[in-house]
Amino acid sequence: MDVNYKNKKSYNTAKYPIRQPLIIVILIWILSKFALMGKKYKIEKINMEGLKPPYILLSNHMYFIDFELAALGTWPHRVNNVVNNDGYYRRPWLMELIGAICTRKFTNDLHLIKSIRHVLKRGDILCMYPEARYTPIGTTAMLPESLGKLVKMNKVPVVCIVHHGNYLHSPFWNFRRKRKAPLHTTFTQILTKEQVETMSVAEINDAIRKGLEYDEYRYQKENGILITEPFRAEGLHKVLYHCPNCMTESKMSSKGTEIFCTECGKRWNLNEDGTLKALEGETEFSHVPDWFEWEREQVRGQIERGEYSFEDEVEIYSFPRCWRFISLGKGKLTHDPVNGFVIEGHYRGQDYRIQRLPGNHNGLHVEYDYCYIKPHDCIDISTDKDSFYCYPKKENVITKLSFATEEIYKMTGRQKLRK
Repeated sequence: MDVNYKNKKSYNTAKYPIRQPLIIVILIWILSKFALMGKKYKIEKINMEGLKPPYILLSNHMYFIDFELAALGTWPHRVNNVVNNDGYYRRPWLMELIGAICTRKFTNDLHLIKSIRHVLKRGDILCMYPEARYTPIGTTAMLPESLGKLVKMNKVPVVCIVHHGNYLHSPFWNFRRKRKAPLHTTFTQILTKEQVETMSVAEINDAIRKGLEYDEYRYQKENGILITEPFRAEGLHKVLYHCPNCMTESKMSSKGTEIFCTECGKRWNLNEDGTLKALEGETEFSHVPDWFEWEREQVRGQIERGEYSFEDEVEIYSFPRCWRFISLGKGKLTHDPVNGFVIEGHYRGQDYRIQRLPGNHNGLHVEYDYCYIKPHDCIDISTDKDSFYCYPKKENVITKLSFATEEIYKMTGRQKLRK
């Protein structure tokens, strides 16, 4: 049962992007230069000699500043960026003018494939962020297997952008308070046209994974970067939600330079070099991403043992078009390995039920302190024609939902292969 809207029309993502006018290319370059004023940044190009469009540009994703650095690195060529539909909020005309390609995250958007081919056939650069989310912990997120097929289909070179320092400057879990960190962006051609034509899809995927591999905390340590801001740990509990000392979930908090468990009282300091140190007792994880991956293992174990399920009352806002979010009131959100995500609610005198099966999406759109609706944590579950932003009543649960989505998808894929 769909939502009973007065106007059932949604934003049409099934249309080809325009080719960027040259004046727009110039304006984007100027605005990007202006936005980066006062910041220490470096753009480095590797194996790019003589490379001209068309090609596919794959970038890791840390903050909005990624787009500005990518624009400077691709100058003076035209670029069409794949953009999630909430990027069109109150400005669809602007996004269409700059040649953006609208899609909804983690949906099977067949027209997106057609738009990508359209851009490359006319000789331009296609830029996409295959992680489809800002990195929560400064390391590479899961990449879709379909990337290799997309590259093989279009038979053009592949360039990887890896941004370093963007996460350290504006971590996703506290992007409102900036830190002083140098920015270093590398453009690397990882595959030539000839290599794409001769390699298998699996080999292409392996090359992309290697090309987009990064770890910001390791990079910080190796390059002697110190984050001295006294608020540097605030918000870290949103991603490190599971206490490794007392094993309690969703009771972590943070303040200043410390992250701590409100259940058992154990505290860790986030040092200036990005390492963690327990104030008392054993330091379970000195490397922040190790704690994050340990949490993933705990969720995977719960799923394998049949212990995982989620249910909560949520506030729901939908986004079928681009001009406003529609409040659907309160509803129920459930998630489990069999049914996937199910949203149930009542709107304008009619019940609705939205379901996304576990094998249909390899990730979850997570937002910490979402700026467009209200500054709290939420998740977005999209269908082909609508997006549902759900604010859980339970605190600090959305990172676990993201882990569960990915791990259930992996298990579903393995079951399909066995069959």
